[in-house]
Amino acid sequence: MLRVIVESASGISKKKIGTPDPIAAIVFRGEKKKTKAIDNELNPVWNEVLEFDLKGSSLDASSFINVVVKDYETIGKDKFIGSAKIPLRDLASGHLRSLPSKNVPLINEKQQAIGATINLLIGYDPPADSNINLNEQPDGDTSHVDAGDSDEGDEREADVEEGGQTGSPGAPTSPNQSGKASHKPVRLSRKSHRALANKPQDFQIRIRVIEGRQLPGNNIKPVVKVNVCGQTHRTRLRRGNNPFFNEMFFYNINMLPSELFDESITLRVYDSFSLRADSLIGDFKTERKDISEEKDDIESNLLVPAGVTMRWATLSLKVYRAEDMPQMDDAFIQTIKQVFGGDGDRKNLVDPYVEISFAGKKLCTKVLEKNANPEWNQLINLQVKFPSMCERVKLTIYDWDRLTKDDAIGSTFLNLSKMSSSGGEIEVSKAASEVGFLPAFGPCYVNLYGSLREFTGLPDPFEELNFGKGEGVAYRGRVLVELSTQLDGKADKNVDDISSDDILVAQKYQRRRKFSLCAVFHSACMLQEPGEPIQFEVSIGNYGNKLDSTCKPLSSTTQYSVAVFDGNHYYYLPWADTKPVVILTSYWEDISHRLDSVNVLLFIAERLESHLTSLKTAMLAKVSETRLAEIWLKLINHLIEDLNSFQLPVLEGQPNVTALDLQLKNLRDAAVDAIREMANRVREEATDVKATVGDIEDWLDRIKQLAEEPQNSMPDVIIWMLRGEKRVAFARVPANQILFSNFSEQAHGKHCGRTQTIFMQYPMDKNKGVKVPVQLRLNMWLGLSADEKKFNSFSEGNFSVYAEMYENQAHVLAKWGTTGLVGRHKFSDVTGKVKLKRERFLPPRGWDWEDDWLVDPERCLLTEADAGHTEFTDEVFRNETRFPGGEWRAASEPYTDVNGETVQSPDEFECPPGWRWEDDWSFDRDRAVDEKGWEYGVTIPPNDKPKSWVAAEKMYHVHRRKRLIRPRAKTSDKMTVVEKREPGEGWEYSSLIGWKFHRKERSSDTFRRRRWRRRMVPSDCIGSSAIFRLEGALGVDVDEKASKTDAAKLFGANTPTVSCHFSQSHLYHLRVYVYQARNLCAMDKDSFSDPYAHVSFLHVSKTTEVIRSTLNPTWDQTLIFENIEIHGDPETIARNPPDVVLELYDSDQVGKDEPLGRCTCPPVVKLNPSVAVSPKLLWFPVTKKGCIAGEVLLAAELMLKNKVNDEDMPLVPPRRGEKLYMVPQGIRPVVQLTAIEVLTWGLRNMKTYQLATVSSPSLIVECGGEIVQTAVVKNFKKNPNFPGSVLLLQVLLPKEEMYTPPIVLKVIDHRPFGRKPVVGQCTIDCLERFRCDPYRINSEVCMSARVAMIAAAQGDVVIDIEERPIVKAELQAEMEEEAVDWWSKFFASVGEKEKCGPYLKKGYDTLQVFNDELEEVAHFQGFTDFCSTFKLQRGKTEHDEDDPSVVGEFKGSFKIYPLSDDPGVTAPPRQFRELPESGPQECLVRIYVVRCLDLQPKDTNGMCDPYVKLALGRKTLDDRDNYKPNTLNPEFGRMFEMSCFLPQDKDLKISVYDYDLLSRDEKVGETVIDLENRLLSRFRSCCGLPQTYCVSGINQWRDQQKPSQILQNVARVRGVPPPRIEEDGSSLSFSEKQHNLQDFEANTVIHPHLGSARERLALHVLRNQGLVPEHVETRTLCSSHQPNLSQGKIQMWVDIFPKSLGLPGPPCDITPRKAKKWMPGMEDNKQKTDVHYRSLDGDANFNWRFIFGFDYLPAEQLCVVSRK
Repeated sequence: MLRVIVESASGISKKKIGTPDPIAAIVFRGEKKKTKAIDNELNPVWNEVLEFDLKGSSLDASSFINVVVKDYETIGKDKFIGSAKIPLRDLASGHLRSLPSKNVPLINEKQQAIGATINLLIGYDPPADSNINLNEQPDGDTSHVDAGDSDEGDEREADVEEGGQTGSPGAPTSPNQSGKASHKPVRLSRKSHRALANKPQDFQIRIRVIEGRQLPGNNIKPVVKVNVCGQTHRTRLRRGNNPFFNEMFFYNINMLPSELFDESITLRVYDSFSLRADSLIGDFKTERKDISEEKDDIESNLLVPAGVTMRWATLSLKVYRAEDMPQMDDAFIQTIKQVFGGDGDRKNLVDPYVEISFAGKKLCTKVLEKNANPEWNQLINLQVKFPSMCERVKLTIYDWDRLTKDDAIGSTFLNLSKMSSSGGEIEVSKAASEVGFLPAFGPCYVNLYGSLREFTGLPDPFEELNFGKGEGVAYRGRVLVELSTQLDGKADKNVDDISSDDILVAQKYQRRRKFSLCAVFHSACMLQEPGEPIQFEVSIGNYGNKLDSTCKPLSSTTQYSVAVFDGNHYYYLPWADTKPVVILTSYWEDISHRLDSVNVLLFIAERLESHLTSLKTAMLAKVSETRLAEIWLKLINHLIEDLNSFQLPVLEGQPNVTALDLQLKNLRDAAVDAIREMANRVREEATDVKATVGDIEDWLDRIKQLAEEPQNSMPDVIIWMLRGEKRVAFARVPANQILFSNFSEQAHGKHCGRTQTIFMQYPMDKNKGVKVPVQLRLNMWLGLSADEKKFNSFSEGNFSVYAEMYENQAHVLAKWGTTGLVGRHKFSDVTGKVKLKRERFLPPRGWDWEDDWLVDPERCLLTEADAGHTEFTDEVFRNETRFPGGEWRAASEPYTDVNGETVQSPDEFECPPGWRWEDDWSFDRDRAVDEKGWEYGVTIPPNDKPKSWVAAEKMYHVHRRKRLIRPRAKTSDKMTVVEKREPGEGWEYSSLIGWKFHRKERSSDTFRRRRWRRRMVPSDCIGSSAIFRLEGALGVDVDEKASKTDAAKLFGANTPTVSCHFSQSHLYHLRVYVYQARNLCAMDKDSFSDPYAHVSFLHVSKTTEVIRSTLNPTWDQTLIFENIEIHGDPETIARNPPDVVLELYDSDQVGKDEPLGRCTCPPVVKLNPSVAVSPKLLWFPVTKKGCIAGEVLLAAELMLKNKVNDEDMPLVPPRRGEKLYMVPQGIRPVVQLTAIEVLTWGLRNMKTYQLATVSSPSLIVECGGEIVQTAVVKNFKKNPNFPGSVLLLQVLLPKEEMYTPPIVLKVIDHRPFGRKPVVGQCTIDCLERFRCDPYRINSEVCMSARVAMIAAAQGDVVIDIEERPIVKAELQAEMEEEAVDWWSKFFASVGEKEKCGPYLKKGYDTLQVFNDELEEVAHFQGFTDFCSTFKLQRGKTEHDEDDPSVVGEFKGSFKIYPLSDDPGVTAPPRQFRELPESGPQECLVRIYVVRCLDLQPKDTNGMCDPYVKLALGRKTLDDRDNYKPNTLNPEFGRMFEMSCFLPQDKDLKISVYDYDLLSRDEKVGETVIDLENRLLSRFRSCCGLPQTYCVSGINQWRDQQKPSQILQNVARVRGVPPPRIEEDGSSLSFSEKQHNLQDFEANTVIHPHLGSARERLALHVLRNQGLVPEHVETRTLCSSHQPNLSQGKIQMWVDIFPKSLGLPGPPCDITPRKAKKWMPGMEDNKQKTDVHYRSLDGDANFNWRFIFGFDYLPAEQLCVVSRK
């Protein structure tokens, strides 16, 4: 029964005269029922129930009802007002019993909306016997289906099995079976999304347009246009209203996955007759393409046409308000206002509005002008299909501009998949509906990140960041939003205002609390270059941004300090025991209940991950089973223990709990229960440790997914490094990582109060972090101000707070004073720009002065040039001048530095304390100077010194200079104790007003300054947390003349400086063991690099030696760092040590060394060095630009030095050379003498090198420092195989597989003049597959037999002439030819019985159709049993995206086995025998191309005109004349015969092209077959073995050798005795087994084509030997541009016949079936009758006969008409 309740209509328009009397009619399946008419009403209410009896049938998916509203007329026909069509798919699918259809728009005859809507409720009772597909239920909730009697239950189950999964992805696949309780295995669905790649990838989108239904209009010719990513295709024209297209379109695109997800697919249907603008019949947009991943069920990723289990939903997004919008417009108008006395407001120079985009739809809020904290209070309704394919709602706030384009302020994404759940992920006993929920969010603030906040009128270099591309570098404000979802409703308006009640409700979500953040900077090192002084700024939101004047001033920046050289490679900031501290207070909503949950889950995930890593390492290291089981059990036990104690914060009573919080809590609890249950089950039931790793990884992913918190309104903490006034590098730290929590120990952020290492990054770094701007170690603590006291337990060291100012003086007329100060004040801040006075300083509230003002020179800003160096060269330039042609005299400034500044004379230079002179003054010869060291120049006024210099003296030169140098070396590390200075001292001097200050006065100095500081203490002693009370600046001197705004602008200068003083420091001893690296990037043109590593630890670094031309260097070096001073408690260091950082470089003779990547390694900390725990070498990944670029094998140990004696230190490792230490025993890998046998067969396809062909190559094999080389190939063109074929290497290889070095192959070409360039190289990593037991007899012993057999040119060819049965008459043969052909055999083999005629009944044999390439069939081992093919590469990887170019192939194989260390023991037998010399073989190759499947269309009509093109060696065959028109599945049925020489012409390339009449033919795709591998393989793939031995008929034997000969060869290759066959051929013995013919042919039809019994039996035995059967292989066609995308498939096979073995049999005829003409015909001719003239009554008698010919296929008994 179908019930329609017609409720009401609204918005019907008036008639010209009077008001209409609406009446509604419902039409269903031709039956019409009406309501009553309602007089004079524009908004009628009917509320009538109309019922339609379905007469026992059920609704199908295409059912619909038509609603017609008319104006009732008493006389005459009712006038049409509007109609609507409502599909009943959702009722038919059984999801809903009732379908509310609200606000359905009525449309007129022209399909245009008339503005009126109607409301209906449609109910449906399915007939009792109808079978609703349970699978289609979206929630997997089976409660309302009653369990019927048993046969219905069975029926239902069967239905389920056919139906497959069509519900929402992730829903349970099988419902509860009737009458039984559910016992389902508890499993988490694997639908976890992998992280998307961040580089463009190749994608192929395929769209199939099947048909259109009920298109409106008369006599139309519809055409469909499909648009994807800017490419458009159109279908062919069809006629009528229900056109059938059935066309497939392919779109190949290359873009970022994340961008692809934001694209949409548009299908538009046009009427091709109509030239008017309204020719568009309709269009339809799908939201996003889902990428079908390899693991995924492709069905669930297909684009579902609207209405199949998808429902309309309204996403209602309430946009309340935003805050902290940055200035976006310049203040030009504002300043004019100020001039005219108006009050200008600098802060509000922004006109924001929000744009919401989702699935291609965009909606905007209103614009609020001049408002940095706008309140929109608007509701945005988005109509979407649910479940949606699009995941992200994008919110972008724009600044509206009157004249130019609107600028983006910032973007953020709301990810629907993180704020909704289908409930299907958790398949526990709970009903899925309990954890599934629709998207919901907030009310909650969302933070925006993007480019820097500071406003400049210049174009913003980081503008892209504001559109959500890349990682935002600064906070750009936040917006308060709320999202909810309603199903099935239709919203009245797209944009509406929020009701005032909702605004009040949102108020409680905006309650703020005060948070305190403290960051102590422990070290800043690995700076790449010195320069201006550096400071760091920490901000959270707008708080702490020193260039933003909207917040209170805070101590958010460190003091400036100048970098010092570390003596090796890097620079660091010399903070020593006084560490800078940054304090911030800020106000945010308290969302600790959310962040606590996140931290608790992350704590579990991290612990699980570390256990999992050690489990995987143990598996790599191949530890014993028992040890592995121990590690595994520890992992499982810890996980279960963590999950048992798992507890999330209680949400009741929390101030700002949202609907999503409650749902997420349910989801998390349920998921954790599920994982706990599975872990318990695995602990009890698991038998194989390795098999569980996949499951454990799943659990880890799931826990990490659960830890994602969409409603995180706390902004990230952003740290900036400023160099001078310029922002250089940044780092973002999520607030939850450093948040203190009262809830539990696990709920603390993982870095809360702990020292962490941060590598900062350049904003929008093109090189993706190849260079590190700085490595920071800092300790951060963030908590509610209420918890400040808790900070005391986390803090180390003593905090001290100072006010500071600088006294400035200038040097005028030989006197120091304040008169010559230009642009500086007498007392100022460090920059010299802000005027300060002592008397005006006031301590903040709650703080008092402790001492008086003191002079305290800033150590960090005084940099001597020699700081950090162990050797230094002092330099002075001696200057002389003359008149042109005159005598040289001392210049007015006889001695200057390199910049021309005056310095003291060489005699006045003193050697600083702690240094000694190495030599006397001498002049520098290593420059462009003459033999006396002078260089000459000309001065051009107004300059008094030349700008450029030359080495040769000319008459016109007036100035010359000589560089004098004197080296000195450091004698002791101890700094000289600086005696206490008088208050009058402490000056720092500078020759220019700038940053370069020095302590000693020089004659050239013109400016000096000194720092005064005054200490403050908190008035009540409350421990370290007192520092949080330093809000606000110190009192500011507001000059009467200066306006207040100027003072506020410079507030950053007079905040107090906070530092943390460590009283205790310890000395440590560090050893870094760098053993080797593998798979580094090739940076030089010769395919190699010259790697070395800078090893850095805090403020010290050392460099390894350079190893020339290798990608797998073995350094075997210990770097020893003595006496590293680290401040703080050793226990803390042991728990969380600083990392050792390796930066790998490629050393270049010319130019700069290029970076190869970076890797970090935590040291093992020993607080008691005498305890013998040796660190273990491990592989650490090298990363470069975010990708893995090799691995390094290293370990590091950090030992606390005992103050008293150094005896406890471990022994010094053995030396190599004078200064290099090796890796000591006990840490270095244990090695074993190992034999590596190399079978070198030959080189193939070598490309030219430096424009010359490779003519005489040889191969070098390197492994573990040993090298062996083959003989030279004399003439590569004639014979590319190596003369000798076996090499032996004896190498010391590590016993543990994980330490094994790779084998490196290098091919060098021997060229004239003794040049031997490397023309190709290859690295083979995993040696495990080549290991073997040398004493086992291997089946490949007789490879040489295989080669010999092919190589031996046959003498006489014996031809057996078989007696053929003469029974057959020629007639019978012809009849048979007609009835069956090769295609009959093919169709019989693929199971298309109706097309193969009587073929199978005759007992003929079938062939095997492989669904992929023969090389992919597992049994045939890719035909690498004789030798493998290794790709050779060359050259620097220019573009990091591309793979290095392949320049050739090496064919060969390896065997690796251990040797005894005792020289007396005899060596095991050799694995490879020398193979006989093999010259090139001439072969006949037959290529059979059967057909192609699903080719990629190349023409605009979505079709293709394919033909085949073959290339073998230099020969090509082009079958263009036989192209197949207009098809994507052509049946070629072509056989091509080519001859070639193997191995030179080993690659057979089969290409399919698209024939074009006018333009160039396009390549569809190609596939390449290595014929050499097929010929040499022991699987004998040169010609497949048929099932029977026939001497005639369509299955005639086509091989060169008979089965018995082949069997003898197989015996020879396997090294077994030859077979013995009885004379009559009834039995045969082979490899100790007896075979009888009647066993094989017991139940088969013996037909007259079969050959002799002897050969038949040999063939039956051969078929059991695992050789390649007669077959057709299906090869994938690939395009050369997008090699990993399939362009279609080709079905074919290849036969290879070496000519030395005699003539092959006749080829198969696979020509496609042609029709035979039966009747003489004039095909496609119109034939007419004559005209019957003057018919009086309209009857005509023609008496005419037409003859039409047609084609007939006897094999399929079909008539055929073919058309283009």
